[in-house]
Amino acid sequence: MATPQKSVKVQLVRSPIGCKESHRATVRGLGLRKLNSVRELEDTPAVRGMINKIDYLVKIV
Repeated sequence: MATPQKSVKVQLVRSPIGCKESHRATVRGLGLRKLNSVRELEDTPAVRGMINKIDYLVKIV
């Protein structure tokens, strides 16, 4: 049996306009497009690192 994967919901709460290009790429990499868009992602160290990088643009729902 496969163990259930933990997930984390992320919401884009601030516009990436005017931010570093790498931060904008991270937002797109998480699958966030418009303001207030929400994605449910697998809770892995890679995803956590991406969230930490742009913590001022997103919030955990």
